[in-house]
Amino acid sequence: MSDQIRIEGVTAKGFHGVFPEEKRVGQLFMVDAVLNLDLAPAAESDDLALTVDYSEVARYIETEITSGSYDLIETLASRIASGIVEKYSLIKSVEITVHKPEADLGVTFTDLAVTLTRSR
Repeated sequence: MSDQIRIEGVTAKGFHGVFPEEKRVGQLFMVDAVLNLDLAPAAESDDLALTVDYSEVARYIETEITSGSYDLIETLASRIASGIVEKYSLIKSVEITVHKPEADLGVTFTDLAVTLTRSR
């Protein structure tokens, strides 16, 4: 299947990380989502009910970033991906990338990201 909806750069403050400071102060996280589904029925009918409301998906991602606290961004990515697949029956698979650009790696870098895919 080649049809996709892409939502890039959903940004919110979260409290994820292994260091106490990360859980106390928090930092910005950005999430990109690639939703794989058949868009032909929606395109042909111009009917929102035959696709996924991407504003709703974006709000779901933001809520997942801001609620809870995980040591690993791998866990955050998995929770987001699994939740999207469970919540939206039209989605066949989803690819989630969680960016943590403010991570403390002890070196200068531009981005740290984890990408995973979940399927129905």
